[in-house]
Amino acid sequence: MTSHLSTAEIEDKGLKKVWSVADFARRYRLDTEEEARLLKLLGPFASQQELLMNASRAPRFR
Repeated sequence: MTSHLSTAEIEDKGLKKVWSVADFARRYRLDTEEEARLLKLLGPFASQQELLMNASRAPRFR
């Protein structure tokens, strides 16, 4: 069964923010190994949610 979508319904939902994995790694100060892992896992571009859920950073102790 199909249904008709109006443009108002589509515009209200919003779009996902898509990041370059390299830009994300630079912004969140990820090391090169973690950047390479994300590139292998997600490809060169991914949504912000995917990157945040899959990225891991080493703890920074004082």
